[in-house]
Amino acid sequence: MARVASVFVCQQCGASSPKWSGRCGQCGEWNSLVETVVSTRAKGKGRRAKSSVKPVRLSEVEEIAEKRIPTDIGEFDRVLGGGIVPGSVVLLAGEPGIGKSTLLTQLVMQLSQASTKHEARNSKQYRNSNVQNSKKKVSKFEIRNSKLAQKVLYVCGEESPAQIKMRIDRLASSVKRSASRANLLFLPEVDVDVVVSTVEKEKPGLVIIDSIQTMFTSDLTSSAGSVSQTSECTRRLIDVAKRNALAIFLVGHVTKEGAIAGPKVLEHMVDTVLELTGDRLHEFRLLRATKNRFGATDEVGIFVMEDDGMQEVANPSDRFLADRQKSTPGSCVVCVLEGTRPMLVEIQALVIPSSLSVPRRVASGVDQRRVQLLVAVLMRRCGLRLAHSDVYVNVAGGLTIREPASDFGIALAIASSAKNQALPSQSAVIGEIGLLGEVRKVGRLKQRLSEAEAQGFRRLITAEQFSSLRAAIRAVLRK
Repeated sequence: MARVASVFVCQQCGASSPKWSGRCGQCGEWNSLVETVVSTRAKGKGRRAKSSVKPVRLSEVEEIAEKRIPTDIGEFDRVLGGGIVPGSVVLLAGEPGIGKSTLLTQLVMQLSQASTKHEARNSKQYRNSNVQNSKKKVSKFEIRNSKLAQKVLYVCGEESPAQIKMRIDRLASSVKRSASRANLLFLPEVDVDVVVSTVEKEKPGLVIIDSIQTMFTSDLTSSAGSVSQTSECTRRLIDVAKRNALAIFLVGHVTKEGAIAGPKVLEHMVDTVLELTGDRLHEFRLLRATKNRFGATDEVGIFVMEDDGMQEVANPSDRFLADRQKSTPGSCVVCVLEGTRPMLVEIQALVIPSSLSVPRRVASGVDQRRVQLLVAVLMRRCGLRLAHSDVYVNVAGGLTIREPASDFGIALAIASSAKNQALPSQSAVIGEIGLLGEVRKVGRLKQRLSEAEAQGFRRLITAEQFSSLRAAIRAVLRK
């Protein structure tokens, strides 16, 4: 029988050592030795027989009857690519208090409620088939969907079951879901080997690990949350997920620098990496996929944190422009794309005389280096005198914009504040700005224009009307 041991492996050169040291004796790299589990054969046993697994032809590969399981949370399904893929492992990361556990609790409640509906519908179809003596059977998709939601195992590594029950009661206060709670199992355990054995015994369709940093295995001597413990626990959970075709969601922490805690290899091991971001002072929460083996990574789900949980935002443009003050200098509406969804957001700019030798360039919601670049273009190509002025740029609503299509709107908002003249009412701006002061076209213009027109913006300022930023400022902001 195989015996489990651990060695320390250098992450740079691959050299192994029986004990830890601060420096690798092979390549000389500091702090590169990580404890790793190895399996050794017992003495007296012969070499293990070679595996008889043969390669499989493409025509012989069995197709999955159902490729995705919808969660009934539209924004969540959008980011996942259409639903949960059986056998997938998803890492959900975010800052403390951002709403990770709340979102997964709502996911559990939705799937448990769907299971009750499937069971009732399947039993009704079974009774009808007996009465009519028909051979109609329930589809494989319905059977698998019911099986996925039939049992949900919630591994409580940070909270007790009583605390999670309090959250479920709070989230379900507006809707009665007592019938669905029988399908939810709690496991207050941090030993990953116990978790794996429980999964093998209970055969749930979905497993929630909250959080992966609390898991540990006794095969390693390091503490929970270390690089070796997190990697090994994730590997064992991935193995049980693939063998039993069940979905596992791992909750991950975020460091002070904004990166996902734990080793970088953890993101390479899982199938999907979701990141929940947002300003805790604002109500909006954005769910993005930084990695997705089963879908696109440019989609974004928008939620609003309320008393009864995370609520989906079907029309984000209305929410972002709800408190906008019209005909105000320094305000400009831009249309950006988050994934395949166009959204209208307000860019606010403030230009005031500076008392410092080096004026401030402060940006919130946009890249500060991009704002500095646009200020330089406005000074050099458009003749605006901003050398002795502080420039502040903000995206209203707490949204973070990374798309270059907002350059035109940021530049016009700065020019509007500097000249103290408001942009024309009911106008939206779309375009990218180059270093030569030219206005460049952006992709999916028809979708952006349709969204702007649907929100009541009649005047659209794009690269088709103005080829240069200087000409646009002269035409739009006339003295």
